[in-house]
Amino acid sequence: MKKATDPRHLSRELALQTLFSKDFNGTKDGVIDFEVSDLSEIDEIEDYNKDLYNDIVNGVPQKKEEIDQVITQFAPQWPISQMKLVDLQILRIAIYEGFLAKITPPKVAIDEAIEIAKEFGGDTSSKFVNGVLGAIYEINKQEDDKSDK
Repeated sequence: MKKATDPRHLSRELALQTLFSKDFNGTKDGVIDFEVSDLSEIDEIEDYNKDLYNDIVNGVPQKKEEIDQVITQFAPQWPISQMKLVDLQILRIAIYEGFLAKITPPKVAIDEAIEIAKEFGGDTSSKFVNGVLGAIYEINKQEDDKSDK
């Protein structure tokens, strides 16, 4: 089991906070844009994986449209505009990291997303995140099995 002090886990937490603040703040005037150094100081994080953080923070916005199409496909009852922003960002990070960029094995990305949803989301966030990512995983697994034959 991973530790809460695992540098990769902490990188995901910081990436979530960075992406959340950028989407939450949008283009509002007078809004402070947080730097990772500010967030790590606030969160009392001394050591995090800078490469993973940068991969996520730069990759998710670049693939946002593609990621959102996947979310729409696997959570059709929840329009993106009605999702909690924190849940949406957690899904985006996990889909990017585990399925699109393949930085991390999908099961690890899912497990991390569930843990982060428990920390940052609401009462049902971890179940929602697990359900969406589990469905994506099963479809990808079936497609991989077909291509192996």
